[in-house]
Amino acid sequence: MKIKEISFIQFDEFALKHNMSNYYQTSSYALLKSNHGYDYDYIGYFDINDNIVACSLILCKKIGLKDYYGYAPKGFLIDYFDEELLKNFTNDLKNYYKKKNFTFIKINPEIAIGEITLNPYQVRYNQNILIRNILKNNGYLKLKDNLYFESLMPRFNGIIHLPTFNYTNLKKNVKNKLVQSTRKGLHFEKVDRNKIDELYKFIKAKKKKDKYYYQDYYNIFSKNDNADIFLISIDFEKYLINTKKAYEEELEINNKYNEDLYLNSTEKKINIKMNSDKTLLKYKNDITEATNGLRENKKVYIAGAMTIKHKNRVHIVVSGYDKKYEHFNPNYFLHYNIIEYYKNSHSYLDLNGMTGDFSKANPYYGLNQFKLGFKPKVYEFIGEYDLIINELKYNKLSMIGLLAKEFNKKDIKNKTI
Repeated sequence: MKIKEISFIQFDEFALKHNMSNYYQTSSYALLKSNHGYDYDYIGYFDINDNIVACSLILCKKIGLKDYYGYAPKGFLIDYFDEELLKNFTNDLKNYYKKKNFTFIKINPEIAIGEITLNPYQVRYNQNILIRNILKNNGYLKLKDNLYFESLMPRFNGIIHLPTFNYTNLKKNVKNKLVQSTRKGLHFEKVDRNKIDELYKFIKAKKKKDKYYYQDYYNIFSKNDNADIFLISIDFEKYLINTKKAYEEELEINNKYNEDLYLNSTEKKINIKMNSDKTLLKYKNDITEATNGLRENKKVYIAGAMTIKHKNRVHIVVSGYDKKYEHFNPNYFLHYNIIEYYKNSHSYLDLNGMTGDFSKANPYYGLNQFKLGFKPKVYEFIGEYDLIINELKYNKLSMIGLLAKEFNKKDIKNKTI
C-alpha cells in the first residue's frame, strides 16, 4: 500500500461517497484556504490493486522560520476502526511528510463519541469512544479537551433533525420571542453575493476574518449552489399595522379590567390590570418606533447568516445581529426561518459550536441557552490530535509558544468565537 497525491477530481469522487464525508474535506474548502494562507495536498492511500482506500485534504502551512505542519480538517476519510489500515496509513503518512520537512499533522475527526442530555446533565457515550485508544496506540497525541472554543473546531455541536422539527416542541420563551418578532414586522430573505457587505456588519466582530474571506467563502461554494446568505430586515409598515391591531385588542381587554375592578377590586385583579397597562405602554412605544421607521422610508437589515450545504446536511457557518435591535429578537427569527427554509430539502442542520459547560457561570451561557431553545441534539466530538513527525522540532515549537500562538483561540474575556 502506498500514499500518492491525487487530482481534485479523484479526491472529490472518493470523499463524496465516504461515510465521513463533510464539506471541510472538499476541493472547495481547499480552494478557500489556499486563498488565505495555506497550500494543500490531496493524498490518496492505494491498496495493491491500485484502489483508493483512504484519502484526505491536507492543508499545509509554515510555522516559525523553517518548519511546516499539515492539517486535515475534520480528519482523514478513513475507517478508524480498521486498526491495521489506520496503522499502515499513519506510518506511511509520517514517512511521506517527513520527506517534506513537516513537523506534525493536526486532525480533529468528525466523530461523535457521545450525546449530551440535560436536567440532569449526562453524557451517553457510544462505541466511537474506543477510537480514542486506537488513535493513541498509533502515535496520535490527544490535545487538551476544549471546554469552550479554544481549538480550531468546537468539540460540542447542536444538530437539529429537520424532518422531525416541530414548532410546538420549542421552549415557551422561544415561541414567545418568535411571536413578538413576527408582530414587529421582521422579514426573512435569501440574498445574493451583492449583500455580503450587509452580512459582514453583523459578523465582523465575531471572528478575525475580513470581508474578503466571506466573499471567497460564498463565491467558491456557491459555484455548485452549496452556499446561501440570509438577511433579516424590518418591514416598518407591517410592524405599524400589527402593533396598532395588538394595541387596540389590548386596550379593549384593559377596559374590561377597569370595569371589573370598579365592581370588585382584589390584589390579584390589580396586578393583572397593571400588567395590561405595561403592555399598552410597550405597544405605544412600538407604534412610535414603527412610525419613525416608516417615515424615514428606508430598509434596515438587522441580522444575517451564511450557510453551507453538503449532501443532506446544512451548516450555519456564521451568523450575527445588530445589538441595537436586540429587542426585536432577530437571532431567534433568523434561526427559526433557516430551519423552516431547509426542513423539506435536507435532513440535518448544524447550529455550529456550543460549549461543554452548561452551568450559569459559563461566559457563553447565553449562547448555549439560545441554541438549546431550538431543541437540538447535542453531541460531543472526539477532539483534536497531533500526529508528531519530528518530536524534537515539535517540542521546540511548543516550548517557544508557536503552537499556542498558531492554534489557541481562547478568548473568554471578549467571547470571540
